[in-house]
Amino acid sequence: MDLSRVRILVVDDNRQAAELVKSILGGVGANDIRQAVTASEAFDCLRNEMIDLVILDQNLGAGGDGLELVRRIRNDPRSPNPYVAILMLTGHADERRVLAARDVGANEFLAKPFNVTSLLKRIEALIFQTRGFVRSPAYFGPDRRRREDRDYDGAERRSRSDGGSSSRN
Repeated sequence: MDLSRVRILVVDDNRQAAELVKSILGGVGANDIRQAVTASEAFDCLRNEMIDLVILDQNLGAGGDGLELVRRIRNDPRSPNPYVAILMLTGHADERRVLAARDVGANEFLAKPFNVTSLLKRIEALIFQTRGFVRSPAYFGPDRRRREDRDYDGAERRSRSDGGSSSRN
């Protein structure tokens, strides 16, 4: 995988964790990496820079909440790219946290500690296995359905014309 043309923002209040992620990314050619410590810094960076991928810790300590940042990226009218790919990292991978990240619009989720292979697989999925985005009154983000059941022959639950929509980014 070559990330030399991908513009990445790493958001983590733990500088050692951020440096580890940046080192791994640099090992596969990433050379345009920004770093933010707080949710506010991250949103400002997104507003001032063209970013293709956000790698974000779910808990930013006193610097904010990663879930709130994802919600803001997806829904704030001032967000320059609500479709940006977001990989959420966390040290607590219980089901509640995974579902919370999914439900605010994170594309992928990875538990800490992680290994190089698992981080790169998630990034590869973000780049090469994109999912369409869904907009409804209660949600905007990547389609939460991971796979299509080709054998399903029932009624569609999501309408593309009245309130809910599905579109590719």
